[in-house]
Amino acid sequence: MQYDVVVIGGAMSGATLALALSRMANKKVAVVEAIADSSKHPGFDSRAIALSLGSVELLRRYGLWEAIQPKATAIKSIDVSDRGHFAQTGFDAEQLGKELLGSVVELADVGAVYREKLQLDPNVDLFCPDAIEQLIQHQEGVEAVLRSGTTLSAKLVVAADGANSKVAELINVSKSVDDFEQHALIANIELEQPHHNRAYERFTSHGPVALLPMTHNRMSLVWCMTESMLQHALSWNEEQFLSELQQEFGWRLGRFKKVGSLASYPLMLHKRDRLTHHRVAFIGNAAQTLHPIAGQGFNLGIRDVATLVDVATNYTDCGEYACLAEFKCLREQDREATCTMTSSLVRIFSNEWLPMVVARNLGLAIFDIAPSMQGPVKNRSLGLV
Repeated sequence: MQYDVVVIGGAMSGATLALALSRMANKKVAVVEAIADSSKHPGFDSRAIALSLGSVELLRRYGLWEAIQPKATAIKSIDVSDRGHFAQTGFDAEQLGKELLGSVVELADVGAVYREKLQLDPNVDLFCPDAIEQLIQHQEGVEAVLRSGTTLSAKLVVAADGANSKVAELINVSKSVDDFEQHALIANIELEQPHHNRAYERFTSHGPVALLPMTHNRMSLVWCMTESMLQHALSWNEEQFLSELQQEFGWRLGRFKKVGSLASYPLMLHKRDRLTHHRVAFIGNAAQTLHPIAGQGFNLGIRDVATLVDVATNYTDCGEYACLAEFKCLREQDREATCTMTSSLVRIFSNEWLPMVVARNLGLAIFDIAPSMQGPVKNRSLGLV
C-alpha cells in the first residue's frame, strides 16, 4: 500500500501530525499503533498536560481544538515560588493581554477524540493493533514492514513512537540520556477551595511540585522527588499523603481533600542524536523527552509537528533530502534552547547550596519586577517561539 507518510506511533504527537498532514497538506497518511484501546495507551493515560497558548492555536488551526476544548480547563494565571524563601513570580493572562495562558487536558480524553478522528479521516488509514518490525530505505522511498506481515510503502516514515523508539533502533540512531535522579509522582487532587484557573509551580529541596487546574475543582499533581522519597510516598495512606503534600506545597489552595490513584515514572532527558535520517524524521518524545519542570514536553513536540507540516506542504515528495534538511534546520534552535532551559531549571532549583538558593531567589525577585527579562521566558512558556 502506497502513502505519502507512514507515522509510527498514534499517541499525541503522532495523531496530531497525521491529522494535520491530511487536513493542511492533503497527504495520504498511514498510522501504525500497537495499542488498540486508547484508554490503555501510556501516551493517553490518566495524566493531564498543560497545552501552551501556542499549542492551542496550532490545534485550532488544524481543526482539532473544537472537539478538545469542552474537556479542557483554561489556565489564566501561573504562580511560581521557592519553598521556604521570599521570592515568587508569575504570569497573568489579563496582564499579558491574553484570554488565557494555556489549557489543561486529560490525555485519556484527547486519546478518545483523536482515535475517532483518525478512523473517520478519508486520508488516514489506521493500522492498529500493529507495530513496525522492519524498515527498508530506498533511494526514492521507504518500506515499513509490520508485525502483521503488511508492507507499507511511503515517501517518508515519521517516528512518533516515544523515547524508546523502535524506528531509531531499526536504523541505529542513538540518543543521549541525562538522568536527573528524580521521579515524577502523578495524581489528581480534589480541593476544598476553587482553583480560579491558576496553575502553580513550587520549587522544593526534593524537586518541583506542579499543580494544574482541572475540571470539577481538581488539580493535576506532578510531584518530583528522589527515589527514596518516592518509595515512602507510595506507602502512605491517603491522609498521610495529603498531609505531606500540604506541608510541601502550603495552603495557597486551602485544604487538599482527596487524592486519586498514584503513578510514577523516572525523569530523564532523552535526546536523539539526529532529527532526520534517509527518508525518516523524528518528532515528539522520539526526538526528545524532557523533564516536566516547565511543562514543555508536548508543547515542544507539537512545534516539531507544525514545522514538518509546514515544510511538507511545499513538497510533492516530503521525504526527499531538501524537505528533511529544511525541517532539521528549522527545528534545531528551538529544540536546543528548550532542552537547555528545562535542564538548567532542574539543576538550579534542585540545588540547596546556599549561594545558589540566594542567587535563584534574587533571580525570581528581579524577574518579577523587570519586564524586559520576562519576554523570552514567557514566550517560550506560552509556546510563542
